[in-house]
Amino acid sequence: MDADEPSPAADRDDDPPPTVAEAVVDAMLDRGVDTVFGIPGKQTLPLNRALADRDARFVVARHETAVPHQAWGYAETSDPGEMAATCVVPGPGDTNAMNGLKNALNDCVPLLHLAVETERSVRGGDGIHETPPETYDTVVKENVLVDSPAGAVPAVVEAIRTAREHPQGPVRVGIPKDLLAGRTPQPAVGDRDPAPPPAPTAEAVNEAADLLAGANSPVVLAGGGVRRSDASDALRSAAEGLDAPVVTTYKGKGTLPETHPLSAGVLCGGASAELRDLLASADVGLVVGSDLDAVATATWSVSMPETLVHVTLDGDDVGFGYETDLGVVADADRFLRTLDDRLDAGRTAAPDRSGAERAASVRAADRERFDALSESSDAGDGADDSDDDDRPLRSVEVLSAVRDAVPDEAVVAADAGGFRLWTLVSFPAAGPQSYVNPGSWATMGTGLPSALGAKLANPDRDVVALTGDGGLMMCVHELHTLASEGIDVTVVALNNDDYAIISEEASRSYEFPDQSYGWAETGLDLVAVASGMGLPAERVRERDAVGDAVERARARDGPALVEVVTDPAEPQASEWMTGPHPSE
Repeated sequence: MDADEPSPAADRDDDPPPTVAEAVVDAMLDRGVDTVFGIPGKQTLPLNRALADRDARFVVARHETAVPHQAWGYAETSDPGEMAATCVVPGPGDTNAMNGLKNALNDCVPLLHLAVETERSVRGGDGIHETPPETYDTVVKENVLVDSPAGAVPAVVEAIRTAREHPQGPVRVGIPKDLLAGRTPQPAVGDRDPAPPPAPTAEAVNEAADLLAGANSPVVLAGGGVRRSDASDALRSAAEGLDAPVVTTYKGKGTLPETHPLSAGVLCGGASAELRDLLASADVGLVVGSDLDAVATATWSVSMPETLVHVTLDGDDVGFGYETDLGVVADADRFLRTLDDRLDAGRTAAPDRSGAERAASVRAADRERFDALSESSDAGDGADDSDDDDRPLRSVEVLSAVRDAVPDEAVVAADAGGFRLWTLVSFPAAGPQSYVNPGSWATMGTGLPSALGAKLANPDRDVVALTGDGGLMMCVHELHTLASEGIDVTVVALNNDDYAIISEEASRSYEFPDQSYGWAETGLDLVAVASGMGLPAERVRERDAVGDAVERARARDGPALVEVVTDPAEPQASEWMTGPHPSE
């Protein structure tokens, strides 16, 4: 080497250190977080530059409310622990995102929320978009503010670990704008695996096994914790060993595929009287991965089995709404596997508990309710008006046609709203990562953004967003995100031009006129809206046309929307399914 030629070591010494933004992105990529949803602002541009230079995916949304719901849908349909990140500007961007962060917190869904904070030099001086960082404490699992220039990477690394540790959840990291473009060297941070979730004690498993094995009519109630702990196989095995029907909560829907003989349905506001009787008549119930919250249990009015075993990660859940005979603080998967091993070891000839027959009886009663609703054009009169071609479609008819047109392996993301209860009780979910809907937060406007996130997490699977006109209008801007990003999602929108679940209650309980909160005189044209945003769209009114329209939309190379006109006066699931059986 020539004496005047600089050495490679000298070259390295002359290279500037990466910016803080670059170091943060490198730390994310090293830990498998390579997809970011957000809306750029002047404050975020150093991060956007670093993401672009490293070929990370940055999806530009049209409103911050949708951003965490996109990351939520990504994680809900991925392997446990897989997650995306979000990135927004301070103030309005951050507060808009609070809705989705709270939804992710309630559902124990991991995500990394990067919030670019007001510069340190003007903090406290009412700088543009400034909000106190503690504003977000109650909507995330942990809220971290970076103060030291060298603290950004350690904070992000720890946030990713915390988000993935059970109970999982969103973690917010606030990084002041003035730190991101600086080149402060970041300390090397070693990886620390998330702590394993708690295992059950042998004594608790033995007691639970004795109670369940000695039952004449056991039942299992599975919640979202089964999904989060990847316990579907263990749930199926334990239920089969017990010959026990499986009821799920709205967040547990799909954790046992609903084609399984032991699947009895979903406990929610629209759960049928027959499903509720199944729970009430069981002598021993195993509740696993659920906090038995007020939404699933109709404010704890649903009767539970005489003897109750409750397995949850939070000990405060035990005994909160129901008296519990045995409470176990443990991970759902670890408990179910240990229980199944214990049952196998002590099993002789199991009594015939007819679990499949009990589950089938509930499913049959539910189908009779659906059929009666499809045949009746007058809510509750039981008349057969199936020849009335002018009758608007009911949700159960539309959902049945969509289910027939969508493969089992597809991902279906359902919005909140009145039709969600019909979806929960009548639309079979094929598996834990094939169905997404919001839990107890029950916020509207999640269906479309969560489907968008699910498609990026599952590029080789069909993804369908199920939404109503009310929910879609709360996130309609994300139709443009689908088009601009070329994300292949089929949107099925049930349009009744009404906040029908509100109108029905207003009429029934408060003597408002029918459809008081509807838009019959100013009907919404979703085909025009979608077309104006770059999506092919069509409207259908007949049941026989729904499946064909969905299949055409799925076959397109890119996103498309199918608008289905439905009946604003149809009975609500909370009334139809919980009332007397139509045959009575």
